[in-house]
Amino acid sequence: MTWRIGTGIEAKGGDGSVTTDRLRVVIVGGGTAGWMAGAALTRLVSGRCSVRLIESEAIGVVGVGEATLPHIRAFNERLGIAEADFMARTRATFKLGIEFRDWGRIGDSYIHPFGTFGRGSGPIDFHHYWTRLAREGHAPPPLDRLSYACALARAGRFDHPGRDREDLSSTFGYAYQFDALLFAPYLRQLAEEAGAVRTEGMVVNVERDGESGLIRAVTLADGERVEGDLFIDCSGFRSLLLGQTLEEPFEDWSKWLPTDRAVAMPCRTETAVTPYTSAIAMPAGWRWRIPLQHRTGNGYVYASDFIGDDEAARALEQAVEGEPLASPRLLRFKAGRRRRSWVGNCVAIGLASGFLEPLESTSIYLVQQAITALIELFPERGMAASDRDEFNRIIDLEYDRIRDFLILHYHATTRDDSPFWNYVRTMPIPDSLAEKMELWRRRARVVKYREGVFLDASWIAVYLGQGILPEGWDPRADVARADALTRAVADLQAEIDADVGARADHRAFLQRYCPMVEAA
Repeated sequence: MTWRIGTGIEAKGGDGSVTTDRLRVVIVGGGTAGWMAGAALTRLVSGRCSVRLIESEAIGVVGVGEATLPHIRAFNERLGIAEADFMARTRATFKLGIEFRDWGRIGDSYIHPFGTFGRGSGPIDFHHYWTRLAREGHAPPPLDRLSYACALARAGRFDHPGRDREDLSSTFGYAYQFDALLFAPYLRQLAEEAGAVRTEGMVVNVERDGESGLIRAVTLADGERVEGDLFIDCSGFRSLLLGQTLEEPFEDWSKWLPTDRAVAMPCRTETAVTPYTSAIAMPAGWRWRIPLQHRTGNGYVYASDFIGDDEAARALEQAVEGEPLASPRLLRFKAGRRRRSWVGNCVAIGLASGFLEPLESTSIYLVQQAITALIELFPERGMAASDRDEFNRIIDLEYDRIRDFLILHYHATTRDDSPFWNYVRTMPIPDSLAEKMELWRRRARVVKYREGVFLDASWIAVYLGQGILPEGWDPRADVARADALTRAVADLQAEIDADVGARADHRAFLQRYCPMVEAA
């Protein structure tokens, strides 16, 4: 049997299919997800596809000021993006980690660093020695005092990581905090220079093949019909193609992640431009603080079952640290993901695929991982079921493991000062997370995976930062004498403090390296 998707690909059953032309890729929706996909496809697989992106200026974007994970650096480098230029044009700052305030208990503060604890090498992970000292009553310094990334962040300083792996300055990574409303236009320019074609318009109809169910074309409000071979759904929460047209079911995770709304509001930066994002716990959720070069992004992520929209907006207005630059803007969402992200000839990327709240800055990471997986599995001679299955496996794994990590932040608390915190502290959690927590409590072990975004240091930071001190540790940590370990820890802290003290102030580094460029 011979089947055809539009005119871009002709495939023959049995032994495969034969490509007669470049794959016609149609991206529905712009914003960060759409233009990240457009820029990557045109620059990395341009010989195998044409790219047309459809977006409507009448449809707003969600962007409220983005904080990212270090993985974005590799994505930018693959696209040939110069870091200083990108940061200047998106008015970005550096990000060494995420500060969590009042999560385990009111008054607590810790940093989830983009880096290791200790020197980051050795047969035994550093936290096992630290746990032994703490359990035996030797009162070691807080663990984030023994992380170069945390110390650099706390000091408000920055420098690029060292290249010598023996140096402490090589034991950290970094990400960016940038203006999301400037990021998409920046990527659009890159994509259009590489051949992407943008069409202004709103999709009003989706046409499917009567026999296969594949999407054949979309129709715009002005009547134009756009055919394609591969459709990428970047339509945001609407999930126009995957959710509405193909009716792919949505798995609701709100029983574990009950926050379902946010109010966002930028303000003038009147405090330090910190090289980290802050997540400050609130009575019904948490508040973000993202310092950019020209302003500070603020938002209150909350559960509407525990607080009203007006009350949340007032709480945010009272909490911001500078003059507001706009009124609070309300966003609605639901935690979860589509059961599959690639169905037929439609791939959903970003919010059209699923949503996990921004507590650990994973939104752009999930977009990036979907794009990376799509490029690695990019159709050559047809839409193979095995490629779709592998793509969905990868995306499901990313969502599921991030979900567990986010739940940990809420569940690992002793707070009982509000109905919200009582709920998340006592709620049943997924078995996959319960098993991880039990292994940690017994032996200070972190489950290791070949795939997934958050590695050992991330889990350790949250476990210990929120007061889950293990009962045991790796027995090999008992070999050294306690007094020798105590001296070694003190020497390490002194070395970190001395090295960090010689680094530049974060604001001064930005002004020298990537002073912001005014938008055209």
